[in-house]
Amino acid sequence: MGEKTGSERRKYSRIGTDQVISFAPVDDRDLLAVGRDLSSGGIRFEAVGCEIDLGDVLRVTFNVGDHTVVAVGRVVWSTEIDPISLDVGLEFIEVDPAAREMLEEITSDTDVPV
Repeated sequence: MGEKTGSERRKYSRIGTDQVISFAPVDDRDLLAVGRDLSSGGIRFEAVGCEIDLGDVLRVTFNVGDHTVVAVGRVVWSTEIDPISLDVGLEFIEVDPAAREMLEEITSDTDVPV
């Protein structure tokens, strides 16, 4: 009875997305993935054909409207979808303050396209 479920447990509001993003270990080559949801605190994405471990620090690049956001985050969870695909949760540890503010605005207004 006292357990919170789904969105009630979430620290940040999230919005769904299906945009192509790029990610990479800091100072390494970019790989492509598909963003699944986004918040001011992090991003969930699906990656194919690569290894991503809990605690890895990754740089991600994605678009919010007409703006490109580059952030650095730490992998807080990773789940195997199938033998070659991973569902990854990344918590932002470095993001430009203006970009974070923009993310907070869009996650509170579901009419804003991502």
